[in-house]
Amino acid sequence: MVIENVRPELDGGRFAAKGSLGEPVQVEADIFADGHDLVSAVLRWRGPDQEWREEPLKPVVNDRWAGEFEPRQAGLHDFDIEAWVDHFLTWEHELERRLEAGQNVAVELEAGALLVEAASRRAPTRDAQQLRRQAAALRGRGATRAARSLRLRQLMGRHADRSLSTCLERPLTVKVDPERARSSAWYELFPRSASPDTKRPGTLRDVETRLPYVRSLGFDVLYLPPIHPIGHSFRKGRNNTVSATPSDVGSPWAIGSEAGGHKSIAPELGTLKDFRQLVRSARRQGIELAMDYALQCSPDHPYVKEHPEWFRHRPDGSIRYAENPPKKYQDIYPFDFESEDWRELWDELLSILLFWCEQGVRTYRVDNPHTKPFAFWEWAIARTQAEYPGTIFLAEAFTRPKVMYELAKLGFTQSYTYFAWRQQAWELKQYAQELFTPPVCDFLRPNFWPNTPDILTEQIQKGGPRMSALRFVLAATMSASYGIFGPSFERVEVTPLVPGKEEYLDSEKYQVRHWDGAAEPPLAGLIRKVNAIRAAQPALRHDRWYRQLATDNEMLFAFLKTAPGGAAPVCVVANLDAENTQRGWIEPPVAIDGDYDVVDLLNDAVYRWRGAPNWNFVELSPSVTPAHVLRVGAPVP
Repeated sequence: MVIENVRPELDGGRFAAKGSLGEPVQVEADIFADGHDLVSAVLRWRGPDQEWREEPLKPVVNDRWAGEFEPRQAGLHDFDIEAWVDHFLTWEHELERRLEAGQNVAVELEAGALLVEAASRRAPTRDAQQLRRQAAALRGRGATRAARSLRLRQLMGRHADRSLSTCLERPLTVKVDPERARSSAWYELFPRSASPDTKRPGTLRDVETRLPYVRSLGFDVLYLPPIHPIGHSFRKGRNNTVSATPSDVGSPWAIGSEAGGHKSIAPELGTLKDFRQLVRSARRQGIELAMDYALQCSPDHPYVKEHPEWFRHRPDGSIRYAENPPKKYQDIYPFDFESEDWRELWDELLSILLFWCEQGVRTYRVDNPHTKPFAFWEWAIARTQAEYPGTIFLAEAFTRPKVMYELAKLGFTQSYTYFAWRQQAWELKQYAQELFTPPVCDFLRPNFWPNTPDILTEQIQKGGPRMSALRFVLAATMSASYGIFGPSFERVEVTPLVPGKEEYLDSEKYQVRHWDGAAEPPLAGLIRKVNAIRAAQPALRHDRWYRQLATDNEMLFAFLKTAPGGAAPVCVVANLDAENTQRGWIEPPVAIDGDYDVVDLLNDAVYRWRGAPNWNFVELSPSVTPAHVLRVGAPVP
């Protein structure tokens, strides 16, 4: 037997593929043998309980076989494929051909009886008795009818001769995560901008009072940028100026001061007790709190004095600050992962994760992981998840695709993507094809963000509320996980620092902002509606069953999402032109012969669509709605 081109298989089994609860693991392989004999194959799998189970593999086309198993618990799952030449199926097939040709089959019937008797010797008592009766029937008057018995085929399949079967060289592994790893909606805010009082900055307690609002919008992850003490040396001023005034609060990513480092909370934000209370309150609201894990220090961080060997030095003995020529970041010192004391450094950096896990954190957004060693992440993530199973790591790595892929393989649960810069229909189609199909979908879970504190695309700057609404709907429906930089996005704060740059004017990264809590932000209603749709439609909480739909108008972008378990398909049609009405024809999303209804979940409108192979007409005005989010119904009687 030959078993090859197995999926999912990452780098010959070097890495575990990704799976999640509530989603079957789909397995495929090319399986064949020499000659004309028929073959059979099964998928064998086991979870953390170590009990092996079997599911049938079925032929698809051209010696490709497929099957699936449904994980019952989170954790590592092994799977194997076993295949063998099936002498009974081969006999059954050849007997049928001989019968069709009108040949005498007495000898073949006796050969079949011998195969069945051999199977009876492999079977337990009850099945063995039935098999012996079946063998006798093959020697009796109704032998031909007995040979075609479905019961005989079932018994022979159950007790097939696997003595010469072939398996994979070694089982392959799937890491099954909780559902939240596959589907989540993130809302980012700066605690210091959460104050309802314009006379003071916000605190962790203020964030706690914002939880009901965040939950009312439908988000289940609240992400906070670094909440640690901020350094004084070379502190950045408003709008990223290189000189700060005494009133400037600095960037939260310049971590560390006399008040502490990565295991401390900025005194102006509150106490560790306040933080624990925030974590508990968020969880009661159905929200997970995500922390920022940024491995860098301000010149004032305690590590700089206590462990100068953990940093790179210039020839003059001074510590090297971060640079991305010609840019200089004098307020940040990167760690030297190649220092002679790298083991002690790694242990300390791991202890930061474990410390915050002890405080209840189970979700981390990791700052610039692509600038740290791959080996560190594989080790640190595995160690953290071994002590705190289900901990989620989101990789903020806007870098080359292969580097992003490696980080995902090494253990990052989710990954930021290039979604913000994929804007034309052809770009979106190409990118969706890359992310949502094998092999990438077997190891990388995308998290789409239309904006972040560092990303304000020219498209959103110039497009106003309509473009922000469009990009939001695309992010939240294309990807099972997405996020927004909340207060700025829902209020359509799109003014750049300077034209042509993606930086915000008056960015919260460098100053305290106060948001008017009395008025409903312009996009809040749309956000609330779309998140409610996501909660009600399983198809939008999966990525593996994404299918692009053709249109006759390049300004109309259409796709279909489905989910296992018979959930209703959801068809999304978006108008990529935020200024003008666009109309056109969409290919049939489902293979239904008759007419069927589709319900626009954004506005409850119902449309009657014609069945395949007919295309259906769509017209979208950006002044009314950025898209249709259509639940596909059953055929109309």
